Amino acid sequence: MKKYLTLISLLCLIGSNSAWAQAESESSLASWQNMDSNQLTLLIILGVVLGVILLLLILMIYLMSFIATVLKKEDPSLANEPTWWESFKERFVTGKVDKAFGSEEKAKLMADHSYDGISELDNFMPPWLQYVFIGTVIFGVSYFVYYSVLGTGLTGEEEYQEELRIEAIAAAVRNENSLASIDENSVVFDESENSLTSGKTIFEGNCAACHAADGGGGVGPNLTDEYWLHGGGIADIFKVVKYGVIEKGMVPWEDQLSPEEIQNVSSYILTLGGTTPAIPKAPQGEVYSATPAVEAAPPVADSTAVAVTE
Repeated sequence: MKKYLTLISLLCLIGSNSAWAQAESESSLASWQNMDSNQLTLLIILGVVLGVILLLLILMIYLMSFIATVLKKEDPSLANEPTWWESFKERFVTGKVDKAFGSEEKAKLMADHSYDGISELDNFMPPWLQYVFIGTVIFGVSYFVYYSVLGTGLTGEEEYQEELRIEAIAAAVRNENSLASIDENSVVFDESENSLTSGKTIFEGNCAACHAADGGGGVGPNLTDEYWLHGGGIADIFKVVKYGVIEKGMVPWEDQLSPEEIQNVSSYILTLGGTTPAIPKAPQGEVYSATPAVEAAPPVADSTAVAVTE
């Protein structure tokens, strides 16, 4: 009965080690937290099924032991026969130890050479170790064929490049989501070359009709002086471009420009401050005093209205 208890203990130990490893893994915990009710239900069902299979296995082992005991009582000649566990252990675990290490066998296994009077014994290799060795040979050959002969598997360098490609795609998606979420509360002055180039293109194609190509003003106010009608900060300009000022002829552009494009053109408008237009329009509004958050930006200009069309 001890051998069965030992087997059950080993199974429980393996299960507990797996549970502890899973509990200590942050990624596993995150996966658990991200599961919905359907996934959790399926996981519970699988756990119950595995538990039932384990119980049936234990019950089968117990029944086999019980049947063997009954048969031995009915037929005393079977008492000397090895149990299924002993047969299994001899075949797959320990091998025929007594025979392998008998005096006659030991003499046969003695190597022909010796050093300093010490003879080398070719020790018996237990079956489990033989199976492990054979398994490593099969794995090594399969690995070589898979990666080197067929070239199907990815090398370490190829796997690294594939991970970089996947991460680049994920980073692009994160960047798109971040840019798509820009609003008047999160907009920033972007002075990068790509942003200002994009903003200039949008301004010249859509704003110049009302504010002049150099920002000096026309139908719309002058964007190069320090006077502003609705505030001269990046958030103020962003709101005017996005929502417009209908009563003054400034249409909203949130349906025609993306949040990123509105940020780009708003940033470009800030760079017009302090420049000298060919025909500047008279100041309108009030002098805008830049906040500390905008002080790093170039001097700002005088208007909020940006007439842009895509």
